[in-house]
Amino acid sequence: MSSLTLAVRDSSTMLRRNLLHARRYPSMTLNLLLSPVMLLLLFVYIFGDTMSAGIGDGGADRSDYLAYVVPGILLLTIGGTTIGSAVSVAMDMTEGIIARFRTMAIHRGSVLVGHVVGSVLQCMMSVLLVGAVAVAIGFRSTDATALEWLAAFGLLALVSLALTWIAVGMGLSSPNAEAASNNALPLMVLPLLSSAFVPVDAMPGWFQPVAEYQPFTPAIETLRGLLLGTGIGHNGWLAVAWCLGLAVLGYFWSKSLFDRDPK
Repeated sequence: MSSLTLAVRDSSTMLRRNLLHARRYPSMTLNLLLSPVMLLLLFVYIFGDTMSAGIGDGGADRSDYLAYVVPGILLLTIGGTTIGSAVSVAMDMTEGIIARFRTMAIHRGSVLVGHVVGSVLQCMMSVLLVGAVAVAIGFRSTDATALEWLAAFGLLALVSLALTWIAVGMGLSSPNAEAASNNALPLMVLPLLSSAFVPVDAMPGWFQPVAEYQPFTPAIETLRGLLLGTGIGHNGWLAVAWCLGLAVLGYFWSKSLFDRDPK
């Protein structure tokens, strides 16, 4: 059996293990999923009329704001879901199972691959659930073509992959699950400091660079362009560049931490 076949087989086993863990302990996923849903309902039904004044030259209403805020909520959902990956990796590292895996004849990288692929699948399922809630309360994307929907789905998957590798690195570098949860919190905070809820040009001048020059804003603006027909401009290639850069950084960071000899 070739090394590639062994790697695929062992990675599939680790993926199945992580999905079984997620099924048996759904409370963490549910808690992380409820946050973006609650934010969606809060901003649409409580703040929607007020927040809509900041978009569309002041002529927008609550339904317009719903369309505006959904792409940001979807990215926030991915950031929240990947926190669970950081916690899961930290638990594996501290509870001794990784030490056990190191003594077994399995492909070394399959443990991380199982976590990453499992997390991406959970992210996409979470996005579909939050998207279903958005559709239920009135979100529509009638102008998007099938190709644009496919591109939007691909972008969400790419963001999931990039943030998951960063979350895995955070989990590996954390001494316990609680620290991993705290260390990965920026993955949920950064979307709040982006163009997810209000346009960048509506923010205070000193804060606009913070919102503009971070990975979430280009991804959100690209997603809006694909689903709502707004201008994408340079945000498309910026979003892809951010995702690829973070994925590569997270991969090598995680691999370096995982390959260290245990103390």
